[in-house]
Amino acid sequence: MWNLLDDEGPFPSDASRRPEPAGAVLPLFGEDADEAVMGWQERALCAQTDPEAFFPEKGGSTREAKKVCTGCEVRAECLSYALENDERFGIWGGLSERERRKLKRQVV
Repeated sequence: MWNLLDDEGPFPSDASRRPEPAGAVLPLFGEDADEAVMGWQERALCAQTDPEAFFPEKGGSTREAKKVCTGCEVRAECLSYALENDERFGIWGGLSERERRKLKRQVV
């Protein structure tokens, strides 16, 4: 009869079949890697408000979204993300798509 509770797994040969991890594994909860990957987005004030304000229809007002952005602690990270990823819609880092294009032209 097999001992299903031993340290090698349910079958003695299982331990020899386990593959080695392919690479680094990001921690799931409460670790530094989480902060680096998604931290700024979780701290963004827009995550706590109506997303429609940040993606107004053509000709719609951007005033409410920009007002939220002025008090946001991660505004710089948000704008940097939008510029690096060429976000073409919405308010990011307090700037509209047109304002981000103008900013890119000034930098280049």
